[in-house]
Amino acid sequence: MHPFLVSTATVGLGEIGDKTQLLALLLAVRYRRPWTILLGILAATVLNHLLAALGGELLRSLLTPAVLRWGVGLSLLAVAAWTLKPDQLDEAEEVAAPRHGLFWLVLVSFFLAEMGDKTQIATALLAARYGALLWVVLGTTLGMMLANAPAVLFGHRLGDRIPLAWVRRGAALLFGAQGLLVLIGYGPGLGA
Repeated sequence: MHPFLVSTATVGLGEIGDKTQLLALLLAVRYRRPWTILLGILAATVLNHLLAALGGELLRSLLTPAVLRWGVGLSLLAVAAWTLKPDQLDEAEEVAAPRHGLFWLVLVSFFLAEMGDKTQIATALLAARYGALLWVVLGTTLGMMLANAPAVLFGHRLGDRIPLAWVRRGAALLFGAQGLLVLIGYGPGLGA
């Protein structure tokens, strides 16, 4: 249960202010079909995070515990620093009108936007750390949905009231704390 809770909190906080959350808000404002958008986000997240967690599990099986511990710990510290940088959608990421249905537009857009994103990398690192693929994928998916559902459902009303700088700092602190804990060998998952 611990990997699930840590994964949920880590990705939930890390996703706030992320480009995929901005994409969720853009799609919600543009298309006004929140349940279809949320279903597309869920499908894309499960697929993307499952692939990331499988990659993390592969790393876990290939590396010695000491190398894995240092790699995961230092990578989590790098993700912490990356989290402090605000995300924004690039002009090139403008969403076109859906040709094949809004669900598919959201699924493909989110899947691609999440590739190489800090929450995808965090998912791989968490899977490598804990070796609990199912709990990590469930947790990171729930964290993603907890962050994106309000953006889709209420984003246009809440956007000005959320201090994103403080949320980014909190997420960076969580990533950084996990990185330090891994490096000192504390907690489940990685042996010395």
